[in-house]
Amino acid sequence: MKLYLSLLAALVAFVSPALAADKAPGTEPKGKLQHVVAFKFKEEATRSQIEAVEKAFAELPRQIKVIQHFEWGTNVSPEKLDKGFTHGFILTFKTAADRDAYLVHPDHKAFGSLVGPVLADVFVIDFWTH
Repeated sequence: MKLYLSLLAALVAFVSPALAADKAPGTEPKGKLQHVVAFKFKEEATRSQIEAVEKAFAELPRQIKVIQHFEWGTNVSPEKLDKGFTHGFILTFKTAADRDAYLVHPDHKAFGSLVGPVLADVFVIDFWTH
């Protein structure tokens, strides 16, 4: 849990300036906001724990209405550049405000409590589609 909280704190510190830029009047790009998340699980994470994470993440769009679209899958790249990340998730939002509401939503925070103990690392990137 400490690792997850540390990762989350680092993510918030890193992303905060970008969030502020998104909120400037008239600066929100047209297109869709993609929130891409990649998970690397601890070696000791069991298959059932990983499946519980997959299921819980897939439930979030039903619980958090600002999620416009959700896709996920496991790594199949032959390039061997995954750095141990096995799962990828893409959430689509209409606005930065919707993404921000998702980040602090109680169901998202509850999901973080579930995934934290089995997570070795997480990677997150948000971008606007062109």
